[in-house]
Amino acid sequence: MSTLAELLADNTGLPGEAADHLQTVVAEWQLLADLSFADFLLWVPVTEDLQPDGGDFVCVAHARPTTAPTAHPEDVVGTRFTVEEHPQLAKAMREVRICREEDPHWYRDLPMRREAIPVRFHDDVIAVMSRETNLAAPRVPSPLEIAYLGSAGDLCQMIVDGTFPPNGTNATDTHTSPRVGDGLIRLDSSGTVVFASPNGLSAYHRMGHESDLVGTRLAPLTRSLIRDPFDATEVSHRIIEALDGKPSSRTEADSRRGAVVLFRALPLRPAGQAAGALVLVRDVTEVKRRDRALLSKDATIREIHHRVKNNLQTVAALLRLQSRRTSSEEARLALAESVRRVTSIALVHEALSISVDERVDLDKLLDNVLPMVGEVATAESQVGMSRKGSFGVVVAEIATPLVMVLAELVQNAIEHAFPGGRSGKVELIVERSARWLDIVVRDNGRGLPSGFSLERSDGLGLQIVRTLVESELRGSLSLRKVQSETSSTRVTGTEAALRIPLSRRL
Repeated sequence: MSTLAELLADNTGLPGEAADHLQTVVAEWQLLADLSFADFLLWVPVTEDLQPDGGDFVCVAHARPTTAPTAHPEDVVGTRFTVEEHPQLAKAMREVRICREEDPHWYRDLPMRREAIPVRFHDDVIAVMSRETNLAAPRVPSPLEIAYLGSAGDLCQMIVDGTFPPNGTNATDTHTSPRVGDGLIRLDSSGTVVFASPNGLSAYHRMGHESDLVGTRLAPLTRSLIRDPFDATEVSHRIIEALDGKPSSRTEADSRRGAVVLFRALPLRPAGQAAGALVLVRDVTEVKRRDRALLSKDATIREIHHRVKNNLQTVAALLRLQSRRTSSEEARLALAESVRRVTSIALVHEALSISVDERVDLDKLLDNVLPMVGEVATAESQVGMSRKGSFGVVVAEIATPLVMVLAELVQNAIEHAFPGGRSGKVELIVERSARWLDIVVRDNGRGLPSGFSLERSDGLGLQIVRTLVESELRGSLSLRKVQSETSSTRVTGTEAALRIPLSRRL
């Protein structure tokens, strides 16, 4: 399905600011649908000059209520109506007022009542919303329904006025703010509660207010229930600002009883007249408790990685101490290689100890690991190293074995490709796609010996590489001799090619 931005671009000539305003309207209109017990459809005229005379209207967005049955079980986005089929759309744009059908009509065996609400941006009407109510389920008027419909009527008039949603509305606040079903409180122009939904009343009971809310001044009451004085002042100030006609963003506060509540206050000023405010509330105590538990779990995992790193560094220090006390050169070199391998794993755990999502920046990590390889290489060799391409960020289960494999391959290249103090270079070439990580470790040394076979090689380094690639990384490895000639020189070398799946499902 096309996005709202794509549908507006394909069917209208709206400027960017007007299109952005419609995006904001759509971000807010679930509130309208729930308060109205009705579907909301956004229609734009399919003309370049936005004049509806004789033109079609196309539906570019649709919101269904969570408080009532939908009037449109099917997908309506992309549907076109002519002016004759839905005359209220053109009439609402032309007269800049809410136009309602005098009599209900039938739509696919459902009785429905439609209203057209012009959407104003600055001085222009740029679109029309239709509020379409399913009349198949009769509703008995109740204080809740009366309060909801009254609030919806005020907000719809503010859309006609061009004052709702207000300029500068934060999309993050809109998507994470409380909903109608979470808890709704209606204030009159003096800030006194005239209606509180059951969930809104329950949220205040969790905060410590034990009686009814109706008839109380909400701002001072809320201030008295919040633990932190700065948060208390902030929340009450937001409620007072809404009564003065200023929109506010979402606010979170802890009550003296330990409940955590989200607040959002919306001014109600239909036709420019002060009509009070809506306060949406949501008790998020359990959500915050789970968030804190997850944070505690993450901190524990990072602490484990930190301790493993410390233990591995202790092991490396003991191996270095043993190496200095060993008279055998062969044993000293073997211990030095073990130090390098243990330190490589320790560096991975160090990176994981500061990661919040068990992922590792492999480029940064290898920049620390690979220089250590030269410390255990032949002293006489002068080998340069370079990297082309980026490994990016990988998950922890890939990072540890892959760092080990690359360190071993680079170590082998430095030790065996350049005998007798020859100089040369080792290059890492990386290509990353959505599914694969392709890595080539290439040197310009003497190349593979005659009759070499990776499967029959008994070198410890290559045995480690084969085991890790096949069992841990589930990838493939190949080694081949590289030989090419230029006009003046003959170039040889070895190329190790790795292919590693980035998805663990492959």
